[in-house]
Amino acid sequence: MSARTLHLFLGLFAWSGTLSAAEPEFAVKQDAAGLTISRGERPVAEYVFADKAILRPYFTRVHAPSGEQVTRAHPPRPGIDAVDHDAMHPGIWLAFGDLGGGDFWRNKGRVEHVEFAEKPAIKDSVLSFAAKNRYVSGEREVCRELARHTLRLVGDGYLLTFDSQFSGEAAFAFGDQEEMGLGVRLATPLAVKAGGSITNSEGRKNEKEVWGRTADWCDYSGTLNGRRAGLLVVPHPKNLRPCWFHARDYGFVAANPFGQKAFTKGAVSRVEVKPGETLRLRYGIWIYASPKPVELPEIARQYIQLMDDR
Repeated sequence: MSARTLHLFLGLFAWSGTLSAAEPEFAVKQDAAGLTISRGERPVAEYVFADKAILRPYFTRVHAPSGEQVTRAHPPRPGIDAVDHDAMHPGIWLAFGDLGGGDFWRNKGRVEHVEFAEKPAIKDSVLSFAAKNRYVSGEREVCRELARHTLRLVGDGYLLTFDSQFSGEAAFAFGDQEEMGLGVRLATPLAVKAGGSITNSEGRKNEKEVWGRTADWCDYSGTLNGRRAGLLVVPHPKNLRPCWFHARDYGFVAANPFGQKAFTKGAVSRVEVKPGETLRLRYGIWIYASPKPVELPEIARQYIQLMDDR
């Protein structure tokens, strides 16, 4: 085997442990509303940055590699899905109920897609792109965001990463609410109310034990087509502080590093970013459906190791 062939062989097996030369690559199609991501003949997700009802970027119709959709149908299907918060819980998103006094969680402020700082590209079986976003409350610009995303195959799932840097020409602050940070809404059959479960890194279970607690990671999963399927949310340990998890048995969880008073009844948190400063938030989301037991701590470790190299 030549050195070049050996390098290619090792590269194909990096991270996933299952990827072979026959495996398909990611593909991306762009239109005026966003990106449609697929792999082979299977859908993966849609990244939407232009929506008249949801005024912030989000990932929706998110699928595991085996084809199961693990986020709630968007829009929700009456009679099949719970239809609450349809314009606030589209799939996977980063949003803030109080950022510079604007409410970007409930679509009262708007996050404008300015341009792709790095256009979608696929290298070494990893999809990556970076978007410049502008946060506007009324007619006032609150701040700017550089949002980087990567997507790769890891075991029986896709690892989606969020890496956002916030800065502004004037000072702004992140406030203290439950509705802040990285949010996910699970497919209806995965909700605790439908037989699914929430588990955090401390071994706590479901809304009663997980809500308002800090943890290294939080998994929300159930069974689809005989596979354990769900979303593992891993805040990066180098974020400004550990995340409290706003977890609900109806299929929702958010990883929130800002809601100090909201979750603990302690002092009100106000995280100010001054001109010339940057606040960075990072998260990993493992999107999976596996026929065998999954090692959640190991997946969390791999994400952190990967992002520490960046």
